[in-house]
Amino acid sequence: MPQWPLIKPKFIRIARFAPLIGLFIGFSQSVFWLFLSYFNWPNISVALISIAINIFITGGLHIDGLMDTADGIGAGPSKRMEAIKDSRVGAMGVQSLVIILILQLAAIIKLDFYAPFAFPLASFWGRISQIFAIGNYEYIFKEKSVSIHQKHWKGISNEIRPSLLIIGMGLIFFLFFNNFDISYILLVIFCMSSGLITSILIPYFINKSLGGQNGDSYGAGLVITETITLLILSIILVPN
Repeated sequence: MPQWPLIKPKFIRIARFAPLIGLFIGFSQSVFWLFLSYFNWPNISVALISIAINIFITGGLHIDGLMDTADGIGAGPSKRMEAIKDSRVGAMGVQSLVIILILQLAAIIKLDFYAPFAFPLASFWGRISQIFAIGNYEYIFKEKSVSIHQKHWKGISNEIRPSLLIIGMGLIFFLFFNNFDISYILLVIFCMSSGLITSILIPYFINKSLGGQNGDSYGAGLVITETITLLILSIILVPN
């Protein structure tokens, strides 16, 4: 994305705003989905473009982290750090990318009409997973450098406040302007919180596999959490 005019933000505490940036990315996907659907593009084409928009806006940064993390886990304990740092992509990295893209594509196609609702939620929870990863687990390469996020960290309870405020306001706004029965309200709340457990568990399992976290694993956790959230929403919203 181009640099903002007249504004020179300091990125030392950018992690706390990552979920809100995720909402922006998700809404961008939703806009393109609605626009292309209006012109009767087939769902598979719109789904592929939606995935491409996500990768384009992020510069593929998190996809790269996914592949490096997969290579590290696949290399085994003795060669793990070497594989993570290696700029070349191994077989495990390629497989992880293919599997993630296939799962995302399948979930988005199944979501169909509900896809624009699912994109912001998936991007939001994907970045919430980063907050849990940064706040709960040690940085792998701490003997050489310190994670810029952990260096300026103020604790999960402080860093997650902007995100909780936004999603809370969104939920209140939605319920205030809609007069639905209790079952529908519970469904909305369930959908909006669909990525919570995943955003906690994915960093845990990655940490258990790697023995810590780093920039690549933050990205890997984000992508995996996004994908699982899309799958969960596709099951909830389109059960048949």
